[in-house]
Amino acid sequence: MSTTYEKIYEAVKKIPKGQVATYGQVACMAGNFKMSRVVGNALHVNPDPVNIPCYRVVNAKGELAKAFVFGGIEGQKARLEDDGIKVVNGKVDLKIYGMKI
Repeated sequence: MSTTYEKIYEAVKKIPKGQVATYGQVACMAGNFKMSRVVGNALHVNPDPVNIPCYRVVNAKGELAKAFVFGGIEGQKARLEDDGIKVVNGKVDLKIYGMKI
């Protein structure tokens, strides 16, 4: 049986390159739409950042994480831009880059 964090990590792995998902979307994909904060906690302790692209997760407004684990907001921005996602003023346009679930 999978733990909650394992379900979250599996959900994050499904976010395609060039797209982002919100914490709430990841929570839904992991089976419980009410656990957005748990998603944040799980991503903060991501055991495998190479294969679990937590940088593709943004808040409901499309804003980047201020305390992003991989070098702050600039680290997350650089990784998203490497994926082809445009970041303007610390924010991603969810209408363009948001994952549809």
